[in-house]
Amino acid sequence: MDFVQNFPFMSILISLFSGPLCSILDGKRAKRVNTAVITIIGGLSVSVLLYVVRTGQAFVYRMGHFPAPWGNEIRVGVLEAFMAAFFCVIMLLCMVSGVREREEQIEESKQNLYYVMVNLLLCSLLALIYTNDLFTAYVFVEINTISACGLIMIRQTGRTIEAAIRYMIMSLLGSGLLLLGICHLYAVTGQLLMSNIKEAVQMLAAGQQYHITLMVALGLMSVGLAIKSALYPFHAWLPDAYGYATLSSSAILSSLVSKGYIFLLIKIFYRVVGFELVMESKVANVLFVFGIIGMIMGSVNAIRTDDVKRMIAYSSVAQIGYIYMGLGLATEAGTVASIYHVMSHAATKSLLFVAAAGLTDASRGEAHFIHTTRSTRQWKGITSERCSNAEQKAADECAHESKDITGAAYRNKLAGVAFTVGALSMVGMPMFSGFISKLFFAQAAVGHTHKMLPTFIALAISTVLNALYFMKTVIRIYTPVSEGIGRKVSVKEQPAKSAALVCFIFLNLILGLNSEPIIRLIQGGLEMFG
Repeated sequence: MDFVQNFPFMSILISLFSGPLCSILDGKRAKRVNTAVITIIGGLSVSVLLYVVRTGQAFVYRMGHFPAPWGNEIRVGVLEAFMAAFFCVIMLLCMVSGVREREEQIEESKQNLYYVMVNLLLCSLLALIYTNDLFTAYVFVEINTISACGLIMIRQTGRTIEAAIRYMIMSLLGSGLLLLGICHLYAVTGQLLMSNIKEAVQMLAAGQQYHITLMVALGLMSVGLAIKSALYPFHAWLPDAYGYATLSSSAILSSLVSKGYIFLLIKIFYRVVGFELVMESKVANVLFVFGIIGMIMGSVNAIRTDDVKRMIAYSSVAQIGYIYMGLGLATEAGTVASIYHVMSHAATKSLLFVAAAGLTDASRGEAHFIHTTRSTRQWKGITSERCSNAEQKAADECAHESKDITGAAYRNKLAGVAFTVGALSMVGMPMFSGFISKLFFAQAAVGHTHKMLPTFIALAISTVLNALYFMKTVIRIYTPVSEGIGRKVSVKEQPAKSAALVCFIFLNLILGLNSEPIIRLIQGGLEMFG
């Protein structure tokens, strides 16, 4: 066995054990550890990707070298290594861009706990990507849920606690359905390793045995993961969770957490039940219908809100609908388009959240209020680490005051350019990643007897709606106002956020202008996926 084959398991272990390490460190040291961990794991993932591309074959790593059913396996191909590296890049940029907000919004004594949650979240995402064991995947789904709740409620305001409770309730419902589906599969196959389950399922399907049980299991797992990834109408928790969390949390939640669940669902389709059985079932049709509804209703809700962060959050509901619509096509081309849109959405949504934070900071939003209230408390000699209930309520209201972003692009030019790039990508303008996603969805639907016309209509309507609310916001931030509103933000004032914005812009352009090799990687990964 080549040494590089140990890297996926090492990545999971490094992120897992770095969590407890951060718990005994102060905030600054924990931040350094977190940055080092993400960077190291990203480097290991790139090494694995290069190795798998060079060999052209997936490999299996048996923990303890014990065979099934006693052992646990990691299976790594092109797609897994590529997604792991991409997730590390996105997470690193999200963490770098939100340094100042974390220092201002999280109590100093609890900042190390934030990095504990981030490290555990990275560990769970890597496990969902690499694991070849279905029950292990469920365990890390729960770790992912708990970590995400911690990222939401770390600010400890009334809004964030309420949002975390909503998220937990919906996530536990989804986890319960996923577990029921796994139990059904285990009852009829007696296996937990994905490859072994697929062999047993194929034998049962060939013999026309337990057909209803298999369909129920597939339906339960699909619905459970759809709930956890906020497919419409299971999205009620999403706007508050994304809107009231810290900048890094909002960016990570929107770009990575839901994508981990979607990637697990794709693995279940290909590696557990087999894509042929998915095509024969009605589950794909259900996902297709709800995906289209989500594309439309997510955009409608985004139009109806005036708050920029909630608008971006509702836009995520629409983009999740795109992904499930592609999976609902039940074709390899549809799956390729969905995986590409996972990457496009992760890069663009993070860009939008970071840019929106920069625009708000340049106006009379959250950062201005925090500086003001902190200065007032210090002037009065107040040393309490927590705000009063009145201050918390005022902070929540001020954090979501979006009227003052009018003209903000002139006060923070880089954030204005970045938000415009993200908006154009979401609308589907050429040169940007969103255009490529919509193009591939349209191509995947061509020739489909019953789903081609609904796909084209949904893409057209969703694109028009996207243009309405994103271009409205772009026009607002470039509408000149009097000089007395807000404050002009210098790029030197926030170098980390500025660097992250530049990287996000280039990443979006790379996905939009150099999509062909990425698509080939995805297609090659799917070929060795099963």
